[in-house]
Amino acid sequence: MHSTLKKYDPAVDKRLLIFLSGILWSLVGIMLCKLAMNWLSLTSRQNTVCPGITGVVLAVLIYYFGFLKLVNKNTGRILSKEGKVCIFAFQPWKSYLIILVMIGVGTILRHSSMPKHYLAIIYIGFGGAMILSSLVYYRHFFRNLR
Repeated sequence: MHSTLKKYDPAVDKRLLIFLSGILWSLVGIMLCKLAMNWLSLTSRQNTVCPGITGVVLAVLIYYFGFLKLVNKNTGRILSKEGKVCIFAFQPWKSYLIILVMIGVGTILRHSSMPKHYLAIIYIGFGGAMILSSLVYYRHFFRNLR
């Protein structure tokens, strides 16, 4: 039974999985930042500079104190595995629940009455942190390419 299921396992080389993780984090980060920039473009110039700078500072803080540790933990876990790795194993299964909660909160906030130039700070913070974190995935990929 286990061998029958194993042939349907979407497994990839662990180096490729690290690269794909970087792409996924980059794309989500770009999407979040693009939403934030669209919101900021609808406000006056006075209402764009402060939220933009605050969002960038928040991005660096989220990256350094949160995502950097997570990315290093994920890459270490992936690289420690033998052979090919399931394509969904770029993070532990319990992290998928956290992602669902974050998507839900983001959707609720996006549809709330919160002014978009304030919401842009959060989106730039998380989006920028994801883009910075994706660079760590790429660094691990190129280091382990050799």
